[in-house]
Amino acid sequence: MANSIMNRERVLTGVNSYSRELGFDPAEFLNSRGPAPSWLDMCSGEALALRAAAQLLPHAAITGVDLVGPLLPTALPDGLELITADLGLWSPGRRYDLITCVHGLHCISDRLALLERAASWLTGTGLLVAHLDPSTLRRPDGSDASRPVLAALRAAGFHYSARDHRLSLRGGRRISLPFTYLGADPHAGPNHTGQPAVASYYRPAHRPPVH
Repeated sequence: MANSIMNRERVLTGVNSYSRELGFDPAEFLNSRGPAPSWLDMCSGEALALRAAAQLLPHAAITGVDLVGPLLPTALPDGLELITADLGLWSPGRRYDLITCVHGLHCISDRLALLERAASWLTGTGLLVAHLDPSTLRRPDGSDASRPVLAALRAAGFHYSARDHRLSLRGGRRISLPFTYLGADPHAGPNHTGQPAVASYYRPAHRPPVH
């Protein structure tokens, strides 16, 4: 399921930008990470923000992954790789200083599995930031599962800001959340952004989280 506004026209800084949605400038963050920083952006769309960051940071390794990919392919700056792939199946060959998913989880069916995997893709001091709308997390009967899921995410080391709908994690680690994915409803309707979203269904797996 593709969000028509998600990251198609979102730039690095300014009004409709990654900096505004994330609460910090990714290029400034990467610049503080040493001479060869790395950034993975999941659901990168046209990757306009990544292109701008690659031009500012020619020694950075920047990867964008999107199910559709750029609609109008153009030459890429040095250090930027754009991959068209299903994030449920794709895995990187390296770890990253920064991993972002700007309003992309809303369209991912098993978003908890992706968060588990992405946590292991961070460097030891890396930062993961993703937007999460807890209202789209459901129990098998369709009722709200946000409270137990957020509790498990916090127990695993994540921080959640309800005001910004931002989930963050510092430091790569192995995580196993105590839920079993049951399926998703792509017709769940709009989420807090007003854009169409997928509702994901989980049941407790009755096992302690690993972190």
